[in-house]
Amino acid sequence: MYRSKISGLGHYVPDNVVTNHDLSKLMDTSDEWIQERTGIKERRHIIKGEDNSTSMGVKAAEIAIERAGITKDDVDFIVFATLSPDYYFPGNGVLVQKEMGMKTVGALDIRNQCSGFIYALSIADQYVKSGMYKNVLVIGSEYHSGGLDFTTRGRGVSVIFGDGAGAAIVTRSEDDEGGILSTHLHSEGEFAEELALLAPGIGSRWVDDILADNDPDDVSYYPHMNGQLVFKNAVVRFSEVIMEGLMTSGLKKEDIDLLVPHQANLRISQFIQKKFGLSDDQVFNNIQKYGNTTAASIPIALTEAWEQGKVKKGDLVVLAAFGSGFTWGSAVIKW
Repeated sequence: MYRSKISGLGHYVPDNVVTNHDLSKLMDTSDEWIQERTGIKERRHIIKGEDNSTSMGVKAAEIAIERAGITKDDVDFIVFATLSPDYYFPGNGVLVQKEMGMKTVGALDIRNQCSGFIYALSIADQYVKSGMYKNVLVIGSEYHSGGLDFTTRGRGVSVIFGDGAGAAIVTRSEDDEGGILSTHLHSEGEFAEELALLAPGIGSRWVDDILADNDPDDVSYYPHMNGQLVFKNAVVRFSEVIMEGLMTSGLKKEDIDLLVPHQANLRISQFIQKKFGLSDDQVFNNIQKYGNTTAASIPIALTEAWEQGKVKKGDLVVLAAFGSGFTWGSAVIKW
């Protein structure tokens, strides 16, 4: 068995900054209301026609590839995580392969929403460890702003989400001690409809039926979230899956140098920080600037943490996520 490591990181966010004050002009909300509930001050939104999930993913990937010291021709496989693909099908993985002019490598799309990057990273880790691939490109990219309800009716969801992308190169490591130590994945479909886009998909209704019934006031075409239930489950599952990762590697919470949680809600991150007794320097949050970017949130945060010198060789870095499905997961990495 080989060991894998993250050899390069990159991220991209649109230039268009949307503040809480900007949203207060569209709906009955305020900067104070949003910050109190989520910790978010601003987020980035695509200017329509300038970017999409694929183009943002490509920009993040190009940075990660350069930092890994490889070229696009060295990439053996692509794993693309998103809940906002550019087409119903095909997936964004093949679009990245086309846009970057890569060889005819395989491309896999992951639809695990907020846990998408952890799932994608775990898959890449297994492919590298098995010896099948040497360099796997993992992307998390989301274009939320085009599908949100920017009225008072939708404020509970729409103030939370932002657009952006992050990418990582998962590479075969020659270091027997460093790299990705373990990944852990879980789901609980009992709560699938508590955080979901509930509009029937093409798999259950014909297109002409959907068009005939299309009602602009039909809330099922916008994301739905049972916020209190999600919060209660998130804090439990975050704790469980972090401890699962540590115990698998014979580690303790005191060994954590940096925790990078999925940026769902600053209050969730603060709850986990307090429970694990971690200092502010041991937990990286950037939801204040970007909002919740779903599958992109962890790679964006991890990239920024690395750029700021908060991730150093030998550090124990823990990634953890929880979201729609419900799904959750963690990754324990010796940098």
